[in-house]
Amino acid sequence: MIDLLLHNVKSLHCDSLLDVGIENGKIVYLSNSKSEVPNSKQIIEGNGNVLLPGLVESHIHLDKAFLLDKMNEDATNLNEAIKLTAQLKQGFTKEDIRERSLKVLKRCVDYGVTHMRCHVEVDPIIQMKSMEVHLELKEQLKDLIDLQIVVFPQEGIFKQKGTADLMRESLIMGADVVGGIPYNDRDPIEHLNFVYQLANEFGKPLDFHVDFSDDPNQLAILDIIKLTHLYQMEGRVAVGHLTSLGSVEHEKARQIASKMAKEDIHVFSLPATDLYLNGRGDTERVRRGLTPVKLLLEEGVNVLYGTNNIRNPFTPFGTGNPLDIALLLAHSAQMGTSEDAKKLLEMTTYGAARALGLTSYGIEVGKDADLVLFDSKDIRNVLLDRPKRLCVWKKGKEIGTDSIRSLIKVN
Repeated sequence: MIDLLLHNVKSLHCDSLLDVGIENGKIVYLSNSKSEVPNSKQIIEGNGNVLLPGLVESHIHLDKAFLLDKMNEDATNLNEAIKLTAQLKQGFTKEDIRERSLKVLKRCVDYGVTHMRCHVEVDPIIQMKSMEVHLELKEQLKDLIDLQIVVFPQEGIFKQKGTADLMRESLIMGADVVGGIPYNDRDPIEHLNFVYQLANEFGKPLDFHVDFSDDPNQLAILDIIKLTHLYQMEGRVAVGHLTSLGSVEHEKARQIASKMAKEDIHVFSLPATDLYLNGRGDTERVRRGLTPVKLLLEEGVNVLYGTNNIRNPFTPFGTGNPLDIALLLAHSAQMGTSEDAKKLLEMTTYGAARALGLTSYGIEVGKDADLVLFDSKDIRNVLLDRPKRLCVWKKGKEIGTDSIRSLIKVN
């Protein structure tokens, strides 16, 4: 007998209504709703509402969230944001980091996020404070959300003595991904070589902040393509921002995108931050400041999106709802068709899961029952309305408000 049956639900990849059976945290039954209903301990009537796999937040900085009330001034460009955040970090404590991170996590879980990749900073300023907090949170909240931790050298590796050792220590402690930010170090090539070697040594994937500008000549992505091939890391490398590519001549950009697709390099568009900080040097024909999403998709690149920052010097906005970012990208990348809406929902589910290397994900028999049921009978309207979540399940267990509060004690 099945533990739980979700009856009459709509999914992304099926035209007819489905029944989804769950047992021991796994999907064990999947059938057209016209079939005979199997014996089940509990049946939840879906009423034709949309059921998606749990949302995936693919790129976020928990340790830098909710800093607005700590700021005495606002940042007006990327360099000012980096400088101001570095100053603020000097006052970070483990308790402060934990409180602000939990504030974001609670929101995300409420919105149906079941998997998240967060970038956690290590450097001589913050030392291992943030890494220690997030490794603890990863274990504490495992019944609510799966956290992937990227060890992230925001202040550079070689211009900040000791950061390389901190990165290595973080990986020994349990960090999941090696991060990099070549544009904020003394030598981008030196930076890239180090992180590829480190990832190769520990057998970890890579996730970069790269080419975050409007400068068409800032193309570290070309070196990333070469090194990905050299280290045979196809499918295990992701890049965030990549906005310089949006200023590159069209055919050259297409050629670069084609090479990225060949190496299966994933791209995270971060529109809330990219739109806010880029294009500020243009006095006319102001650029959108995004990576060329449609061009990349046309060339077969796996393009996703992430929240990136919430209410800090880099982005003074944010709710923690991935679908808010989806709608923002729909506007700014001119993705307004019904098929575009479906694609945008796939980006924060199946596409993001592939980028994060999730192997037990999706509405398929044998996969984890990480699911979210929306109060909408129309897939397109899930994007347009960002409707109420009727229910969220993590490995078949309902994640309600009380269960969130019991583990996440934060206002």
